[in-house]
Amino acid sequence: MELKNFLFLIVGLSLCGFVLLYGFGRYMASREEQHGSPVAGGSRTTIQWIRGKFTAFLHRSYAISMKIPPLRYYVVKVRFRIAALHVYDEFELRKETMKFVYLLSGSFVSVIAVLTAMNPGLFFLLSLLIASAVIQGLLLDGYVNRLEKKLLEQMLDLFTAVRLSYHRHGIVSDAIEESIEGLPPEIALHATMIYEALSDGKPDEALERYYETAPNRFLKAFAGISRMVMEFGDRKKEKGSLYLRGLSSLTGEIQLELIRRGKLDHLLKGLNLIALVPFFFTKPIEIWARRNFPLMDQFYLSKAGVMIKIGLVLIILVCYMLLQKMKGEEETAYRAGNSKVPWEIRVNRWIFVRKLSLRFAPRPSSSAYGSVQRLLKDTNQQLSVEFFQIRRIAMFVLCTLVVSGTLYFLHWKSINWIMNEPPASYVFFGTMSKEDAKEAAKAVELDKQVMRTIGKTKASDIDMIAANVTEAWKETGSLKDKSMLASIVERIKGKLDRSNNEYTKWWELLLALFGGVIGYYAPLWVLMFQRKMRLMDMRHEVYQFQNMLTILRELERISVEEILEWLHSYAVIFKIPLQKCLLHYGHGGEEALRQMKEEAGLDEFRQLADKLLLAAEKITIYDAFDELENEMAYHFERRRIDYEKSLDNKAGIGRFIGFAPMYCLVFAYLVIPLVWMSFQQMSIYFEQIQHI
Repeated sequence: MELKNFLFLIVGLSLCGFVLLYGFGRYMASREEQHGSPVAGGSRTTIQWIRGKFTAFLHRSYAISMKIPPLRYYVVKVRFRIAALHVYDEFELRKETMKFVYLLSGSFVSVIAVLTAMNPGLFFLLSLLIASAVIQGLLLDGYVNRLEKKLLEQMLDLFTAVRLSYHRHGIVSDAIEESIEGLPPEIALHATMIYEALSDGKPDEALERYYETAPNRFLKAFAGISRMVMEFGDRKKEKGSLYLRGLSSLTGEIQLELIRRGKLDHLLKGLNLIALVPFFFTKPIEIWARRNFPLMDQFYLSKAGVMIKIGLVLIILVCYMLLQKMKGEEETAYRAGNSKVPWEIRVNRWIFVRKLSLRFAPRPSSSAYGSVQRLLKDTNQQLSVEFFQIRRIAMFVLCTLVVSGTLYFLHWKSINWIMNEPPASYVFFGTMSKEDAKEAAKAVELDKQVMRTIGKTKASDIDMIAANVTEAWKETGSLKDKSMLASIVERIKGKLDRSNNEYTKWWELLLALFGGVIGYYAPLWVLMFQRKMRLMDMRHEVYQFQNMLTILRELERISVEEILEWLHSYAVIFKIPLQKCLLHYGHGGEEALRQMKEEAGLDEFRQLADKLLLAAEKITIYDAFDELENEMAYHFERRRIDYEKSLDNKAGIGRFIGFAPMYCLVFAYLVIPLVWMSFQQMSIYFEQIQHI
């Protein structure tokens, strides 16, 4: 049985099995409705037994997958994306992870098998594998983002319910407990965890554990504000309750985030799929062109055609990744205290690598060393400049080898095509007739036989080529008119000259080195991009600090050190500077605050440190933050305007990036080859006219 028929058989059996299982489920449901409780109880027992076996199978599959490196990487990736949805149940998280793994991998393997059977080819198979990996990530991200958006909308209901209950009771814990009733299960679970943490015997430690699993910064801020009001009490002044004002501020933040996400989804909707469409049209376009214009074989199988294919794949992947980065809906991935040892530290144990990194790393006293060190600190990279230099050197070597290997493959591909290239005189518009195809195949075999006999050293010996052609005619018994000998010799000589020209040239070495240089600077560019992306997260965290300070500054007996402890318990990005400041505060508070200010990479955080320093030296905390509400209003309005500008820019850039692969497919893979074919055909016609 052929592979194509076998794959179709597998798909057919799978569809039949699905139909049978669906029909059996409908039959059992109808029997349950007709026969009442005995049958219903038996069917429920059977269904529970099947579910138990299926759950055990998923847990066993998870344990086995974590022992296999390639599967472990994929399973961990899926687990990481859905971890925020099942943070309090490890068994449920493992079960849902394996459900996604089996669903995504099973569906895409079936689709890839069918498409590969319909259009067999290595490049098409690789394109499908890349496209499937990208689409799986797209589907998973879309599912998680929808649930995150749903959770944000439910948080508005939670805050409304807490506000009403707080008006009735005036106690934070009772308000949260009463608000849980009637809430959707997703947000009710988080509200329950916050209530249990606040009611715990050690609420600060319980809140620390909750902060590690909270799915977004708004829930962490809500838990932190509730804890502060429970410990220090509420203050009701002219503008109302501090606690309710904090809830109002969080409500405005969530509404702004929902508006941003909604507009961004509307503006960039479908562009990810549009960017991936060329993956599935490269092979059909190539098949259509080669069937209707046989001369196009010379282009698609040549070095230029392969380079266009590789370039098209790279453009599609780059455009997709840029679109994903532009959406940027996920929370910051930063977590302080990452215990994973980077591979650069392990590789640095080798003496050769250590000496090489020290040779190419900038001197510690230079400005380049300081700028790289500052960049590593701003992006939370737990690496020294020397270890980061190892990463850059490794990328240089890897990119140089990849470019060199690609160039070698292109030379090999060109030589293979030259050996199997049919004579131009047999190429016409439309499809070749059977007689022309047979004659072209015989001519190709003759060319290959003569080229193998002569080799590359005697490529310019015309007499030797003519003698070998005549000898080949005698061996095959297909003697032809000697008037054709000159054209055949000229054709073979041209092939030999082109084959001899396929060697590594000096500019290809420069190109490989240029690729290595790009790889050498790529880690530096990635860090710069990450620092720019984290800037918005840093501003979000400072704004949450200000939201907490609106409550803390109203407390009469609170000190600067206690404020730092509260900020440290909530902080994510600025956790390490705050931690260092707390450790050194007992030996000199002012000096510790100055050091924290120097380590900060954001102007807004430096301004906050200046006010804390002023409160520690001369004035009260309330006076130091007397303009806090105006600053919060200013920062909120500035972020709203920044969002609008960012959305407008992302809309224009996103449309260009989303349709760029389609433009490249049409022009680089169809229009340019057709123009090239027209010139080639024109030159063939001119040569034929000259011989008349």
